[in-house]
Amino acid sequence: MVHDSVLSCIGTTPLVRLGRLFPSSGHPVIAKLELLNPGGSVKDRPAHFIVEQGLRSGALTHRSHLVESTSGNLGIALAMAARVHGLPFTCVVDPNIAPANLRLLECLGARVEMVLEQDECGGYLGTRVRRVQELLHSLPDAVWINQYANARNWRAHYHLTAREILADLDGPVDVLVLGISTSGTILGLARRLRLVFPCLRVIAVDAAGSVIFGGHSGPRRIPGLGASRVPELFSPDEIDDVVVVSDREAASGCRSLLAAEGIFAGGSSGAVVAGIEKLIPRLSGPARILTLLADRGERYLDLVYDDEWVAALPEVGFDDASVADRAVLAGASTA
Repeated sequence: MVHDSVLSCIGTTPLVRLGRLFPSSGHPVIAKLELLNPGGSVKDRPAHFIVEQGLRSGALTHRSHLVESTSGNLGIALAMAARVHGLPFTCVVDPNIAPANLRLLECLGARVEMVLEQDECGGYLGTRVRRVQELLHSLPDAVWINQYANARNWRAHYHLTAREILADLDGPVDVLVLGISTSGTILGLARRLRLVFPCLRVIAVDAAGSVIFGGHSGPRRIPGLGASRVPELFSPDEIDDVVVVSDREAASGCRSLLAAEGIFAGGSSGAVVAGIEKLIPRLSGPARILTLLADRGERYLDLVYDDEWVAALPEVGFDDASVADRAVLAGASTA
């Protein structure tokens, strides 16, 4: 098959058993390698879907100037889509962006706006969104993608990612474990997979310092995991439990994944690995676990794979009770 553009190459990523990392036969773990998308992450899917559907519906035109607040991966995916469609794109980022992601945005022709002031929660999301609002008033034909509220975010995974998973699975799945930020990926997959596996338990892996599940805001250094405000898409009743992971644990998870499976993945993937390690002892019986490895590790060479960066991370303490409390605050039932 010869593709018309790099955008049509998105998807058809494989499922892989993580049998070396999680050898227990009672808890087999299957991972979808979204890091193999052409733009390097799971964010290729919503970026392509939102732009394509927007152009088809008329919400976007060939004069539109795309604007988005992103920690990196969606920005790279949007920059790729904008380049193919000949659209200008402005990406609002913050100092937590991986240096490699920043360079990739520049190489893809995105205009980059860096905010430096933290918001009232101690993060940058609020500041980034305020800068987006300013750009919407100053840039001609500006259109905000708004991944935190755009229903096409979760629909991309409902219609595309979940369809691939169901076609490739060789049996049922009991537990879905995914990192959470905008909540588009976890909700899109959960809604489609539950049509086939109605007893599926959906577990979110959140960052220490994220406020999505009602926790206290704090510093977070892993891009693409957690948030300093609750996304508009978020639907807590659809999440059964939450596991909280620190930046240090996420970095350790990345290194464990690389050592055991030879998979070079990014920070949120390491967080998912750490989350599954915490979750397995809490499961009441054998369970088949499905997860997703969101992006590539090359972009994190200066972060989670840098010994000095990891050594400088603060120690974050929390116990199982705090995790349970956050699940209750979210309206979820704990395991």
